[in-house]
Amino acid sequence: MPHPHEHLTRSPLFQDLAPHDLDAVLAAARRHAVRRGDVLFRQGEPAHIVYMLTRGEVKLTQIRPDGREVVLRYVGPGEIFGGIAALGHGEYPVTAEVAEAGETLTWDGDALSRLMERYPRIALRALRLVIDRVHELQERIVELATQRVEQRIARALLRLARKTGRKVQGGILIEMPLSEEDLAEFAGTTLYTVSRTFTHWEERGIVETGRERVLIRSPEGLEAIAEDLATSDNPSAF
Repeated sequence: MPHPHEHLTRSPLFQDLAPHDLDAVLAAARRHAVRRGDVLFRQGEPAHIVYMLTRGEVKLTQIRPDGREVVLRYVGPGEIFGGIAALGHGEYPVTAEVAEAGETLTWDGDALSRLMERYPRIALRALRLVIDRVHELQERIVELATQRVEQRIARALLRLARKTGRKVQGGILIEMPLSEEDLAEFAGTTLYTVSRTFTHWEERGIVETGRERVLIRSPEGLEAIAEDLATSDNPSAF
């Protein structure tokens, strides 16, 4: 079993803290097992708890004004989510659903706020994480406005590969309960377009799909599509 400190130091929020400081952070936390399908919090609920995933996968979604649910991002081990609870009496802006069973550490929002006051390094790293999230959202907005849908699907798949993929014989394996519909929402397109694109990529030997798994057989080929370096004979529309 990994040392409890290892879970904390996987998160940028707690890196570089001394061992006795990590002990204080752990003492304020609670550990919870989570099952696939569990909803940790819903959009619009009062935000009281901050979460850190130590095992598994969590899907963050948001309901648009037209009632459609949109996948914003996937959270992997070491990532903090629900952090708004440490900033006051706000509401969760998203819904967090467990996509792959695992475990979380949680902090009462006020408790984590006190830790930030006690250890300014945590507060500084939290600010950097917020800035990173803003940059990520800006990048996705630019993608939606300027890129072909095949590029967006490729970039979405590469993001998931960097977060949860592992090298195996034959490529990079993404093994998680990710449906084509989820990927379509993540890339801002339709289920039909994702299905058609995957069929085309399989024919070209770029990916291989299966139940709750995607094998990227040619990471270079996918990178080329993401960067629009290769001319595609699959004229997907926006």
